[in-house]
Amino acid sequence: MTSFRVIGKPAVRVEGTEKVTGQAKYSADISLEGVLWGKCLHSPHTHAGIVHLDATKARTVPGVHAVITGADVGLGLYGRFIKDIPVLARSRVRFFGERVAAVAAEDEDTALRALDLIEIEYDELPAVFDPLEALQPGAPILHPEYSSYPGVRDVIEQSNGFARTLSERGDLDAGFRAAHVIVENSFRTQRVHQAYLEPQSVLVAIANGRVQVWTGSKTPYNAREALAAAAGISEQSIVLNPVLIGGDFGGKGTPCDLPVCYFLAKESGRPVRMVLDYIEEFMAGDPRHEVLIRLKTGATKEGILTAHQVEYIVNCGAYAGHKPRGTISAAAQAMGPYRIPNTRTESVQVYTNTVHGGYMRAPGEPQAVFALESQLDDVARQLRIDPLEFRLKNLIRDGEEAANGERLDHVRAIEAMSLAAEAADYHSQKAPFVGRGIAIGDRGPGGGQGNASILLRPDGSILLKTPVFDQGTGTYTTLCQVVAEEFGVPIKSVQLEVWNTDSVSFDSGIAGSRGTRVNSTAAFQAAQAAKLQLFHIAAALLSWPEDHLAISGLELRRIDTGEKIRWPDLLERAGETVEGKAHIEESGRAHVTSFAAQVAEVSIDLETGEVKLLRFTTAHDVGRIINPVGHQGQINGAVMQGIGYALMEELQVEGGRVMNLSFGDYKIPTIRDAPPLKTVLLESENGVGSYQTRGIGEGPTIPVAAAIANAITDAIGVRFHDLPITSEKVFRALQESRVQKASMDAPD
Repeated sequence: MTSFRVIGKPAVRVEGTEKVTGQAKYSADISLEGVLWGKCLHSPHTHAGIVHLDATKARTVPGVHAVITGADVGLGLYGRFIKDIPVLARSRVRFFGERVAAVAAEDEDTALRALDLIEIEYDELPAVFDPLEALQPGAPILHPEYSSYPGVRDVIEQSNGFARTLSERGDLDAGFRAAHVIVENSFRTQRVHQAYLEPQSVLVAIANGRVQVWTGSKTPYNAREALAAAAGISEQSIVLNPVLIGGDFGGKGTPCDLPVCYFLAKESGRPVRMVLDYIEEFMAGDPRHEVLIRLKTGATKEGILTAHQVEYIVNCGAYAGHKPRGTISAAAQAMGPYRIPNTRTESVQVYTNTVHGGYMRAPGEPQAVFALESQLDDVARQLRIDPLEFRLKNLIRDGEEAANGERLDHVRAIEAMSLAAEAADYHSQKAPFVGRGIAIGDRGPGGGQGNASILLRPDGSILLKTPVFDQGTGTYTTLCQVVAEEFGVPIKSVQLEVWNTDSVSFDSGIAGSRGTRVNSTAAFQAAQAAKLQLFHIAAALLSWPEDHLAISGLELRRIDTGEKIRWPDLLERAGETVEGKAHIEESGRAHVTSFAAQVAEVSIDLETGEVKLLRFTTAHDVGRIINPVGHQGQINGAVMQGIGYALMEELQVEGGRVMNLSFGDYKIPTIRDAPPLKTVLLESENGVGSYQTRGIGEGPTIPVAAAIANAITDAIGVRFHDLPITSEKVFRALQESRVQKASMDAPD
């Protein structure tokens, strides 16, 4: 493989010192003179008309500077694509926790006292919480005006189901006729919160005709557009200023309180800060979607897949606007990287009177892969074929089409799965009630628009400028590594400046595993542009040929003669600086993907149902790795989130209301839950971008729950069709199986 000096070497975070010493600035740390606290009043009902709202008493509380309701914020709607979200509920509320009114006061306690004085009379309306019930004739229609929303592409007639898709290949009926075994199952996955360390927060100040915003958004240009739509103002009047983001995992893509904060600042004439507490996060955040997946799969007695049918039903919650396209388009993942000639896939997004879903790490894909990989294990077991052998028979090879018709380059699914099985000692002897489960998923690097600028100065300093707001994944370090590599300097020599949204017309930000593909390419191209300008100066002042020049550290050298000069001296002589800029568009789907094959090993306590992860093996098909430390960190974090998804995490919703509104009741894994983790990397020079990289941010979390579920089934012979697989569920299943066995063994 190509040798690099900085690329591929471990690097410490360039912003790490600021973070660990407490100097790093997050949006809640920004302090402005005269700033007020803003708080929202949330609906206690899942679906109700607002009959009467009186905020008179709230406005008389000393220290209150603004009180706003739906009547005060206009008719603007916002959202990432489909704009169906009101700033505050106007005539009705659609979920428990919806924002109804807001107050800005001198301090948080005063704001909360004022909220208690707002009088609202509701008229409760019929509500629907289950997506299947919401699709039935006669179900209450949540958005009768759906077809008029900005961003809507498909017109629907009085239905809660929208964004329907249908994809068919081959002859499904013929495929099932050719099968010797047909398995049908339904799987359901739960809502989970992203559980980031920093809750959503925003600060807005309006002065001199500009709206200054500080908020933890990894897609600041999208946040700017959403605020402009909600407020009815121009995007150019809004500036999002850079702050660090204390974790995101997809959940901060839509600015829940930003439009509210703007109207409070406008009404009060003062800067306003809003910070969600975790009751509000769980009640009205952007959790991972609940999804129902129905599968029907056919295979021959030799273990060859012949037909596969998918029905993918997404419980969207009350609003669609919290997702970049209004949907999670992961139904194809329920077919996987398998060779299946006859397929049919249907999907539908469904409005219900529950908390709206947003994006979370690999949106929709852990749901789909949990269902698919559980299903394939069941098919293999019915055929009495080892689940690993069954998969190896059906995984696509290089040059073949996947079940969804896609053809990718450099496919190494079989190699990744074989490597995972070997590293996990998959076929070794197991103790009783110990199980091993295997699963595979894949995710390609996302696309988008990226920007970068590199400034070379006569003092020898190199300044990298970027519009990316860091959300904790180490993007700044990766970009600085690129610049350091291209100029042959230590990474610590590269300074960093983060732009606000006035600096470029648009940037996609960080999401969808696109950071390295898009932003490192922008940094690389900006470096080439800066070098070219430096070569122009050398040609003008020294008559050196531009096509025979190279840079190494602070030296500019002629390749043909060996002559050299310090480029800072050249710039000082020229009396100027050099700035190379780059704007790239890598919006198309990448021609490669990254496979993640994983093996979980578990033991089951028959007395309590406790599931203990004994070890976990994860194998990854990767391109060139920029920073091995950051790369492994992404894998570790993704696996831990997958463990939480598989075994414990769930926003428990009863009658449309989230019941576990604190981390005392909402369980996430800790270091005690981390199993011994073995990572195996299948590296190559086949990827995308300037360094042939592949994405790693989301892929490692996709198969985790499926691998664990299959291991549990292997241990006790019981298939679980819904997540999370808690100890309580396992205990009940064991009790039921004992009862069934006792009844079968009892004499007639």
